[in-house]
Order: sequence, then structure tokens, then C-alpha cells
Amino acid sequence: MSNDITLVLGATGNTGRRVAARLRLRDTPVRAASRSSRTPFDWFQPAGWDQVLQGITAAYVVPPPVPGPVHHFVARAEAAGVRRLVLLSGHGADDWGDSPFGLDMRSAEDAVRGSALEWTVLRASNFAQNFDGHPFRAPLAAGELALPAGAVPEPFIDLEDVADVAATVLTEPGRHAGRVYELTGPRGLTWAEAAEMISRASGLPIAYRRISPAEYTAALVRDGWNEDEAQHLTEMFVLLERGTTAWTTDDVATVLGRAPRTFEDFVLRATAAQAWRC
Repeated sequence: MSNDITLVLGATGNTGRRVAARLRLRDTPVRAASRSSRTPFDWFQPAGWDQVLQGITAAYVVPPPVPGPVHHFVARAEAAGVRRLVLLSGHGADDWGDSPFGLDMRSAEDAVRGSALEWTVLRASNFAQNFDGHPFRAPLAAGELALPAGAVPEPFIDLEDVADVAATVLTEPGRHAGRVYELTGPRGLTWAEAAEMISRASGLPIAYRRISPAEYTAALVRDGWNEDEAQHLTEMFVLLERGTTAWTTDDVATVLGRAPRTFEDFVLRATAAQAWRC
């Protein structure tokens, strides 16, 4: 068992809680940090960062939803003696061009890749688990998924694969230094195909309806989203419709030595858990 402590930020979130669990099973000492965890961490309260970073060797970083803070965090990490950073980012970030989507992730990548630390970036496509969690579970359970997405496929990645890759990279110092891994599922599906697959497996009547970006933003606001959050998610779909992130990779297999889980596998697991039953 190593005495090196790995910091997991966003430790109560989708990837963080999975990464922390995997590290513990590998007998890797973990400091799990988030706004609501025993070790508090807030991207907007930098006064507490030094205590969180004390004694840390490696860190798993889930960036905040605004550009900037990761630059300051990296500088503090370097000063604290942290040696390695693994950053979660978005699939195909180099191809996002002038899109206003993902400025937070691109800023975080600049901070990590420009540092003197050993770094690895994990660029993940959309999570399969968004369908049985936030933000798509509720509309699917209600019988209709309405999105501004058409015929462009998305190579949905299973969160379990993202966590497996992150835990592997964090526990293999040196092997993944300076690497950018594009993490995708084995094939792309349109959002309509994903909804239809969920409907068939669950036996629930679920329709897919394509709407305009403006209609989607308005619908999110009606559901209680603030305007900025609604516009951010809408801009993601506008970007996806360009087709620049529809490609798949073998990077999950490169790291793990096995193929990524399929979307069908996710649907079967979620259906067994009655994810879309009201």
C-alpha cells in the first residue's frame, strides 16, 4: 500500500465518487473533497485550498463551470508539492472552435497542460448516465425527450469506464504523462436512437421530438433552470450538431486493455434498476 495521498475533487459527483471508490479498492489513500464532503473544497473559496492540498501527491480535477480558477489551483498545487494532475475535460475540445460552449474546460486544460507538473487530460464524450440521471431521466420518465439534436451521432461513454480510466491513470505514475485521452463509447448513436432503445428495453412509451435551440432554452427555463445554465446546455447541442465530436476512439482500450462498455449495456443495467419508472 502506497503512503502517497490522492486528492479527488468533486468527490460526491458523478465521476469523483466512482474514482474515489476505485482508488480505495486499490489500497490507494484518498482525500475526497467537495463542498459537501468531510474534507470541504469550494472552487470559489481559495482560502481553504492549501489545507486540502497538504501532503497530496496526485489530484483528480473536475473543473468548475467558469474559466479561471484552475489556473490558480495549479499554482497552489505546485507550491504544495503535488506531482501529478489528472483533469476531466470534454471530447474533441481542440475542435470546438468559436463555440461558447466549454470555455471552462478549455481554460482548465490550458492551466494543467501549461504547468510544470506531470499531467494527463481525460476528454470524455457525453455520459450514458445522463439518461438515468440529470438532466434526461425526468423527461424520459414522463414519456418524451425533446432536444435540439438531429441525425448527428454521439459516442456516449459509460461513467464506469471514465472512472476506470481515471483510477488507472492516477495509480500508474509516469506511464500517462503528457497524454490526452479521448474517451468515447464503441459507436455513435443519435439521441433519438438512444431514446428508442430505452423505450424498447424498459417497455415504456417514450417519444423523441427534435426542437430548435431557442425552444430548448425556453423549456429549460420553464423547468427552473437559470438562463445561463440553460443557454450553456443548449450551446452544447449546437456544437454537437456540427459533427466535429461524433468520432470514436480506441483510447479506453489503450488504457484499460479492453473495449468500452456499450450503450446497450448501460440501458440494461438502468432498466433493471427501474430508472425510468415514475
